[in-house]
Parts: sequence; structure tokens; C-alpha cells
Amino acid sequence: MMGHSHALSGVVGWMAVVPLLQGAEVFGVSFDLGSGEIIAGALVCAGAALIPDLDHKNATITQTYGFVTQALGGLLNWLFGGHRNGTHSLLFALLMGAITQGLALWSDLAVQIFVFLLVGIAINGLGFGMDKNRTAAGIINALATAGIVLALYTSGVDYTWMGLAVAFGCVLHFVGDCATSMGCPLLWPFLKYRFSSPMAFETDGKVERNVVTPLLTIAIILFSVYLFPWRDLLPEA
Repeated sequence: MMGHSHALSGVVGWMAVVPLLQGAEVFGVSFDLGSGEIIAGALVCAGAALIPDLDHKNATITQTYGFVTQALGGLLNWLFGGHRNGTHSLLFALLMGAITQGLALWSDLAVQIFVFLLVGIAINGLGFGMDKNRTAAGIINALATAGIVLALYTSGVDYTWMGLAVAFGCVLHFVGDCATSMGCPLLWPFLKYRFSSPMAFETDGKVERNVVTPLLTIAIILFSVYLFPWRDLLPEA
């Protein structure tokens, strides 16, 4: 799938599991998710849902932070055998989740920096940019990202679930790509078979543009209505 579809799937995926995670404990992580955690998780998952495509030189995430992400993308492409190979495996999702969770346990500052990077990637992936003026788009993206991350920080968002959210975002990416004709080698490097849906569609084809993307957008609206206490914003009668 294209970058915007992956980012949308990250938002939808996180919102969909919030009711299941609320009050639960997963791998020792307790979930007490308020509005801040829902928003933060949705953006983190949206950014993480683009991470596997770092192995592609023209991907949205590879172009987000210029030379830095391009160099990192080139390294991952080399380490994991090219596009849609190792970075599209469950092993990669596990590694990303473990690395991120390690950051969460090591330093609050490291977590905030990583959140900033993922939110910026998410905003870019969701299409809030100007292709004709990349400099202006980069400045606007950075300012918007900084504002969002600062607002989440001041609201006291707890990121103990960070590693799980990143791993989940990567898995959502795989689900999207397994729905396309190219598929994903989920069990790489043990098995290089590409898992794909029997009803696979072409990346950036009519199905993705006219069915998948609109449905994901509608799902975000419906989950927003369901999850957030909009009534609290209304003036009392």
C-alpha cells in the first residue's frame, strides 16, 4: 500500500484496540488510556506503520527527514535484503518494538525524541505537506509536530506502552501489504515465502484509492466519535 494508506491504518488500528486494551495488562504493561494516550498512540502507530518502508529509497518515510532517513533507509535496505524483504517480517516488528521499549525504560528524553520523529513521519504520511515547496512543508511539519508533542507532554501522557505500539504499527503495515499482490515475507529469514491475500489488489490502484483509503478515513471518524468524550466539550444547559 501507499504511505498515506499505511498511516491511516496505523490510526485506525490503534483506535480499534483501545477498548480491548483499556484496563488490561499485556507483557507486563498496564494500559490506562485517556484522551492523550489515544491521540499519542494513534500518531505513534501511524508513524510506526511507515517504518518498514524505510527500505525503499522513494518511500514517504525515507524522504521525511532528508539525508538522515535516506542514509538509514539505505542501511536497512542493505541489511535486510532490499525492499519488502527483512523489514517486512515479524522479526523486524519484534526488533523495533524491543528497541523502542528499551528507549522507554532508559530515558524519558529519548522517548520524547522518538515520539517527535514518529509524529513528524505520521503527519507527512497522512499527506499534510506541500510537494511543490518542500522547505516550507518541512518547516510547517516541524512546527506542527513540536506543538503536538509538547501538548502531549504537558498533558502527562504515559508512554510505557511505546514498544508495543511501535511493533503493532509495523504489523499493521504488513497486514496492508499482504493485501496487495506483492505480499510480505512474514517469516523471513526462516522462510522467504510471501504471504498475500487471495483477493489481493494493486498498490495505488483503484481499489486502494477508491475503497481502502475512504473506508479507513470513515473508520477514523467513527472511532473518534466513539472514543472521545465529546459531550464534555458541550456547554452545560
